[in-house]
Amino acid sequence: MSREQLHLTVAAIVQFQGKFLLVEEIDKQTGKLVLNQPAGHVEQDEDLLQAVKRELYEETGLELEPSAWLGISQLQAANGHRYVRLNFIFEPTNLPKYYQPQDADILALHWFSAEQLLQAALPLRSRLVSDAIQSYIDGTRLPLMLIQPTR
Repeated sequence: MSREQLHLTVAAIVQFQGKFLLVEEIDKQTGKLVLNQPAGHVEQDEDLLQAVKRELYEETGLELEPSAWLGISQLQAANGHRYVRLNFIFEPTNLPKYYQPQDADILALHWFSAEQLLQAALPLRSRLVSDAIQSYIDGTRLPLMLIQPTR
């Protein structure tokens, strides 16, 4: 019996003035353009909060602090891999005038209201994106203190 690989990932829900920040990227499995949360794998020597802040900066150019934890999502992807995603909430009161992706894989940044997202021309990368945004809209907020620091 082969042991399947489990991927530990983090993702950011960035909400500012009623809109959500999504990144436009190419899905490496399908080659198609998709919308995604700023997200990625946790690297070897970082804790979860460091990972989500790094991913947010790399994919958007924004340096923000999370205000809450949204929870854990799981996905069995079409490629056979299992993903566990921890979602963190960022609710800035203001943003810098200029910011841009630091990662060349990010093609553009988009701000969408929940209603606009339903009408977006590009598909979401996975159901994890819409599930996380819906959880945020439903009022899910968990304290960051539930995430124990690395020891």
